[in-house]
Amino acid sequence: MFRRPALQVLHQFVRHESEIARSLVLERSLNRVQLLGRVGQDPVMRQVEGKNPVTIFSLATNEMWRSGDNETYQMGDVSQKTTWHRISVFQPGLRDVAYQYVKKGSRIYVEGKVDYGEYMDKNNVRRQATTIIADNIIFLSDQTKEKA
Repeated sequence: MFRRPALQVLHQFVRHESEIARSLVLERSLNRVQLLGRVGQDPVMRQVEGKNPVTIFSLATNEMWRSGDNETYQMGDVSQKTTWHRISVFQPGLRDVAYQYVKKGSRIYVEGKVDYGEYMDKNNVRRQATTIIADNIIFLSDQTKEKA
């Protein structure tokens, strides 16, 4: 007579525990960025208060489109928008290679993840910063060469 209610309580407890365990399971997610562009300035290496050094440089990507009444390929004005990205390299081997070989004007491909952070500027004002944390860099060409 008492066995049945005890089993029901035990069954409800086990079901409740498994629902809690399911809610604690981490879901897979993805934070991945791929950029192809030109380096805006020579990289700098910084080290902040005992933390690992980081190599930092900027990368410009361009978006181009034609506008006008007729959207055909050969008609209309060409417009361009340049977006600047801050690239940070923390991996020791890649960080050193980036510092040594990335140069202003180089065309490179960067893979990494987006990181949103905050910092205090020199006027003690809190600022937000978006950074690409690079984990792969592919060098596509030397610096842009000017034609004579």
